[in-house]
Amino acid sequence: MPNPARLRAAALAATAVLLPALLAGCGDGPRDDEALPDQKLAWKDCPAPSQAEGGGSAPSPLPGGGEWQCATMKAPLDWDDPEGDTIGLALIRAKASGPADRRIGSLVFNFGGPGGSGVTTLPAFGQDYATLRTRYDLVSFDPRGVGRSAPVECLDDEQLDAYFQQDATPDDAAERTELLDNTKKFNTACEKHSKRMLPHVATTDAARDMDLMRQVLGDDKLYYFGISYGTELGGVYAHLFPKKLGRAVFDAVVDPTQNAEQSSLGQAEGFQRALDNYAEDCVSKVEDCPVGDSVQDVENRIARLLKDLDHKPIPGIFPRDLTQTAATGGIAQSLYSKDFWEYLTEGLEQAYDGDGRILMALSDSMNGRDENGEYSNITAANVSINCADDKPRYDPAYVEKKLPAFRKASPLFGDYLAWGMVSCTRWPVAGAADHPDVSAPGAPPILVIGNTGDPATPYEGAGRMVDALGKGVGVELTYKGQGHGAYDSKNKCVQDAVHGYLLDGKTPTAGTVCS
Repeated sequence: MPNPARLRAAALAATAVLLPALLAGCGDGPRDDEALPDQKLAWKDCPAPSQAEGGGSAPSPLPGGGEWQCATMKAPLDWDDPEGDTIGLALIRAKASGPADRRIGSLVFNFGGPGGSGVTTLPAFGQDYATLRTRYDLVSFDPRGVGRSAPVECLDDEQLDAYFQQDATPDDAAERTELLDNTKKFNTACEKHSKRMLPHVATTDAARDMDLMRQVLGDDKLYYFGISYGTELGGVYAHLFPKKLGRAVFDAVVDPTQNAEQSSLGQAEGFQRALDNYAEDCVSKVEDCPVGDSVQDVENRIARLLKDLDHKPIPGIFPRDLTQTAATGGIAQSLYSKDFWEYLTEGLEQAYDGDGRILMALSDSMNGRDENGEYSNITAANVSINCADDKPRYDPAYVEKKLPAFRKASPLFGDYLAWGMVSCTRWPVAGAADHPDVSAPGAPPILVIGNTGDPATPYEGAGRMVDALGKGVGVELTYKGQGHGAYDSKNKCVQDAVHGYLLDGKTPTAGTVCS
C-alpha cells in the first residue's frame, strides 16, 4: 500500500476541480547521432493531458496573453550508460511576458509527489506565477516514470479500484496477510509492466535529467522552484551540480535527514497537528461547528466514524463504498490546504448521515482517479520513485512494533501511516540510501521556506534542510500559516521574499518570519 501522505500535494489541482463539480507519450529507443545537450526542442501547442498525466483538456491560454507550449526532450534511459538507449521527457513552458532584455532564463518547477505531472500542474497554477513570468520562461516537466515521460505502469483501473478499497490498517492476522498479498500483487504488476524503467527512476536520475534540461534550454545556470518532494529533488541537484545552480527556492521542505520510517512518523505528527488546527478553526467560528462542540469532540466523532467504517462502509461514489481507508485518505487530502477545510466539514456532515461521496472524492483526488473512473499513474510513479530512493524495507513485525509510537503521534493517522511503510517490502529494485545527500558546498544561496502548519512536510524539515545544505547555502524563512507550502497561500510577505530573490537576487534576512 503506498504511503498516501507521501503523495504530498500533487493531487491538489485535481481536488480543486473535482470537488466543486461534485458539489454543484513519449517514444523511447536508441539515441541518434545528435549529442543530447545540443538537441533542439520542437515546441508546439500542447495536447490534452494523457490519462497517465490525469486526463482533461489542453491548457487554456494564460490570463493577459501567452500560450502554453510543449516539447519532448531526449534523455538517457540509464545515466550510467549515457550513450545507450534514450527516453522522452515531456516538457511544458510559457515564455516570459516581459521585455527580452529583462529575461533571466527559464525557471524550472517541480511540484512534488513524487509522481506528480508538472505538465498538467504548472498550467493549473500558472496564473499564480505571473510576476515570475515577467522575467522567466515558466517551465515544468513530467519526471521520468511520470505522465508522458516513459510512465511506470502497474495495475489497471479496475484493479486499482479494488486495491484502494482494501483495509490499509489491519487489525488481525488475516487482514495483515491480505494487505501483504495485495502489496505483492501491486509490486509484481509494476515489475511485469515496467521492468525496464524501475531501476532508472530514482531522484538522482531526475536530477541529472534537470541538468540536461538546463543545457537544452540554453541556460548557464538552473533557476529552480521546488515544492514538497521538489525540494528533495532540488537538494539532490544542488549536491550533484552546485556550480550549475542559479537562484533556487525550496517551499514545503522535505526533511533530508530522515529515513522512510522517520518521515512517516513526522507526517503522522504533522497531519495530527493540521487536524487539530482544522478542529480549532471550526469550533472557533461565531456559528456552531457542525461537526463537534470542541476540538476533542470533533476528533472523537471522526474516530468513531472511522471505527464504524472499518466494520460497515457506507455508500460512496457509486458503485463503490466509502471504507475506513478511503475516509482516512480523504480527510488527509483535505488537510493539504485550508481552502479545502470547508469540503472536510461538509464531507464529515454527509458521512455522519450515511453519505460518503465527498470524502471519497477527496480520496480519489489523492489517488489520481478522475470522475470517469480512470487513474493517472501517480500511485505507480510514487511507489516506484520512493522505493528506488529508500533503502530500508519494513516487514509487518517491525511495523507492529512501531505502532505505539505512531499512535502516540496521531491517534487518527498513526496506523494508516505506519502500515504504509510496507509498500516497498517486496519491491524488485533495491533502494539507494537511507536518506538523500543534499550537501552542496559551493552552491549559491537557496531560499528555504517552512510552514508551521504544514501536514505533509512538517516545519522542522526546513531547518534541517538548511543545516544539511551546508554553511552559507540555505537561507531559512518561516511562514506561520496552514496547509502544504507557503507561496501559494498568497501571503504577501512570502511572495515578496520569493520575488525579491528570484527576480532581483535579493536574499531575505535569514530567520525572517511571515505571518
